[in-house]
Amino acid sequence: MERVRRVVVKVGSAVLSDNGGLNSSVIAHLARDVERVIHDGREVILVTSGAIAAGRARLGASAGASMAARQAAAAVGQIELMAMWASAFARNGRTVAQILLTHQDLAERSRRRNATQTINALLQAGVVPVVNENDTVAVEEIRLGDNDTLSSLVASMVQAEMLIILSDVEGVLTGDPRKRPDARLVPLIADPEADMKGLVVESKGPLGSGGMAAKLNAARQAARAGITVVIGPGRKDATIQAALDPAREVGTLIIPAGARLASRKHWIAFALRPQGSLGLDHGAAEALRKKGKSLLPSGVREVHGEFAGGDCVSLLDPEGVEIGRGLVNYPAADVVRLKGRQSRDIARILGYKVADEIIHRDNFVLLEELR
Repeated sequence: MERVRRVVVKVGSAVLSDNGGLNSSVIAHLARDVERVIHDGREVILVTSGAIAAGRARLGASAGASMAARQAAAAVGQIELMAMWASAFARNGRTVAQILLTHQDLAERSRRRNATQTINALLQAGVVPVVNENDTVAVEEIRLGDNDTLSSLVASMVQAEMLIILSDVEGVLTGDPRKRPDARLVPLIADPEADMKGLVVESKGPLGSGGMAAKLNAARQAARAGITVVIGPGRKDATIQAALDPAREVGTLIIPAGARLASRKHWIAFALRPQGSLGLDHGAAEALRKKGKSLLPSGVREVHGEFAGGDCVSLLDPEGVEIGRGLVNYPAADVVRLKGRQSRDIARILGYKVADEIIHRDNFVLLEELR
């Protein structure tokens, strides 16, 4: 763990909350733990849940269950959440900064770049960035959904070497301890893709939007970016320090296996959402699967959805099975006109030409690379 220079720490609602409200003593002990890690020469980005839980506790009976009520609770609770983090870190003379992100901030390249630059500037100034999803403005269709996913995407975005996910349990267990008293801790997952398949995980808890399934999915995504992950107990003293110390065992250590997915391909695979799909003929599907080729107009047989040039689309084989995702060079209406045609005819058909390919191989991710 000596090579770990930058770490993302995710803290869930179940760790921070008691009886629906925020527990200031838990926040204080986590801030002390983070401060010690910074003192050791590392940079820490904190991803925190708890705004909605805090807002609902503050609003009481007036907090409803609708999307608007959830967003209102987030607006109220985010102020309290940040105030508690700021107060806890201030005891050690540390300044914090609030960063609220939506899926679009991570999906759009310019906004993603700006967010990265802001976080880098804060870290250089010795400030702890405190990140949360902007639940007040995120609509249901484009919400990230849980901060486990957010933490994984942030870790990849800032090129962190480690992601520590703090939970209300000891780590990854062989079963739900509420239903299986004999459930045991899984101390090591050396191959995330293979070793996670047999694990039985619980559903999400009452406070947060994720559960162990979400944490494992986030860990798998992070591992594909070459990021080491620890899932550990958030209320155990000095868990963050222990996770960074090879001589100490805490929680579940998840080690990246296989080739690291390039940053751009990781972004396409996990940060983007397909806006449509292209049905391919057998030859094109095989060329993408086995030869690492680009997708040419001649290999496209069907076009589904409305998408613009530069959007992410799914690629389907003749049986309708998704084989990969990529950034398309032309909008849907133009791909319809180009399907089945030759690249040399593009300019004549459309009156313009962006590229010979519908999707260049550098902008394509094969799903087999993610398994």
